[in-house]
Amino acid sequence: MNTFECVKLSVRNETCFSKRIQLRDNQKMEYLAYLIDFMLHVDKYIEQFVRVYDNWVYALLFLIIFLEAGVVITPFLPGDSLLFVVGGICGVGLLDWTLCCTLLSISALMGGQFNYWVGSKVGTKLLEKHSRWFTEKEFHSTQVFYKTYGASAIVIARFVPFIRTFAPFVAGMGQMTLANFSFFNVLGALIWVFGVVGAGYELGNIPWIKSHIEFFIWGLVLLPSVVAVWGSYKVKVSNSSAT
Repeated sequence: MNTFECVKLSVRNETCFSKRIQLRDNQKMEYLAYLIDFMLHVDKYIEQFVRVYDNWVYALLFLIIFLEAGVVITPFLPGDSLLFVVGGICGVGLLDWTLCCTLLSISALMGGQFNYWVGSKVGTKLLEKHSRWFTEKEFHSTQVFYKTYGASAIVIARFVPFIRTFAPFVAGMGQMTLANFSFFNVLGALIWVFGVVGAGYELGNIPWIKSHIEFFIWGLVLLPSVVAVWGSYKVKVSNSSAT
């Protein structure tokens, strides 16, 4: 093989490699776009699932809430918005309200307990290894949240996206005893699920809210986060002043 052929082969290989990278990036962007669309139009997706899969939708909802509450690598899954939409769908009779609240409370409870257990087993190791799934940033922000709200942080965290997923994990790393965590985990799961599903049941089918559901979903995501950040900031300022 002469020099010219080697250059042609090298260019061809680089082109194929670049195309593979571009294809992989495009697939990631498509997945991200689908995820965002699912979060913003979760009402339409769940209604379609109900009509197509009937009672199997209960298993799907159970799985989503469990993963969102119990696995640190899936904090991006819809929580508050999903519960609110489920309440609205219960309001029109497509789902059973009592069954939804019972199943999703159990799912949130189990997710929290599982997350605590995983945190107690591998949390410190992940932190020491600088894992991309659980970084010092998430650890310290959750610690600040604990310092701000104390033991009730487990209940309050249920209403704060991302913190909701990391709080049980950090609690398992030594922030709380199992008995103390379990009590607040049960309390938080019940208040969160029955409260948000109940709100969706009462408000989800009001015409204005239904036609602007994406803005309402953003409100459910952003408002609790802003309140939590503000509370943490006040504690940080007061601690700085004390020292």
